[in-house]
Amino acid sequence: MRLDEAALAEWGREIGRSVVAPVFIGLSGPLGAGKSVLARAIGAGAGVEETMPSPTFTLLQRYPASRGRYVAHLDLYRIERPDELWEIGWGQLPDADEIVLVEWPERAGALLPADRWVVELAATPGQPHLRDVGVTRFGAPPELPAFPLSLVGP
Repeated sequence: MRLDEAALAEWGREIGRSVVAPVFIGLSGPLGAGKSVLARAIGAGAGVEETMPSPTFTLLQRYPASRGRYVAHLDLYRIERPDELWEIGWGQLPDADEIVLVEWPERAGALLPADRWVVELAATPGQPHLRDVGVTRFGAPPELPAFPLSLVGP
């Protein structure tokens, strides 16, 4: 599907509002594809009130959200080997009341949980304000809401 940035953010906020924790959502795509935009929108929908910068250098940030939930935002761009993830508490993710958002999830390799979503984002060639969005379900994670009605086409 193809979404503009406003529709992507709208969908992200709906994910944050409605997804059942615990859930693991990988955000994949090249630099500038909208991974952090979607992560911040999910956090806002979940009730995170703090600013959510990309955790490129800290690797992991946790934020309190509404209804006793938390949002964990990870950026694995700087990870060279999956075994480095144990140092940041990978084995404890997700906690029972946690939405886990992982940018560059492919860097986790075989350590990715069996039950997860992966959202693939890419800038649309020739239309930099649009994003091509693909969603893949692995195992049996909680449901995600459908794309917003303001889709721009296939």
